[in-house]
Amino acid sequence: MIARLRGILESVGDSSCVIDVNGVGYLVFCSARTLAALDLGAAVSMLTEMQVREDAITLYGFGSAAERDWFRLLTTVQGVGAKVALGVLSALSPDQLIAAISSSDKAALSRAPGVGPRLATRLVTELREKAGAMPGGGAAALPPATGLRHHVADALSALENLGYRRAEAEAALRKGIEAHGEDAPLETLIRAGLKALAK
Repeated sequence: MIARLRGILESVGDSSCVIDVNGVGYLVFCSARTLAALDLGAAVSMLTEMQVREDAITLYGFGSAAERDWFRLLTTVQGVGAKVALGVLSALSPDQLIAAISSSDKAALSRAPGVGPRLATRLVTELREKAGAMPGGGAAALPPATGLRHHVADALSALENLGYRRAEAEAALRKGIEAHGEDAPLETLIRAGLKALAK
């Protein structure tokens, strides 16, 4: 099995790239998020997942271990193949995935190509208990709204009322809580959340 590639980025397509490793070009399928971080002609090191089928051997590449772990988990859900999993990872970062699944934000999941309302429901149902243990880019997801301190729930509601999606609002509030603590005043958390969302 090929677990990692290190070489020169030779070309980039809509959903894949070619990495030259000592004169051998490897075709690697990636999320849009991973592809956007690559520079043509530059040295690149990429974690990979190899799938072997009767008619093909396919390599999938990831910019982080968190993204690879989420790919593996997503493909355990019925109806989610490699292409749909990459679509989900293109639309949502690992942190956003944790927040969307933990908060049952099916609208956020449905932004991914190939994910309709039914599949979004299945993702939430099957992965909710596992999402909290999955790696993200930072802090763990906020607990469900019923377990939030009153002022944190109010801050989340305020950001949603301003038009932000729940997954985005939760990710922003996590940063506010990291910076100021969960006991920070409501106004401080809202300001910190808005600052994070503006970046």
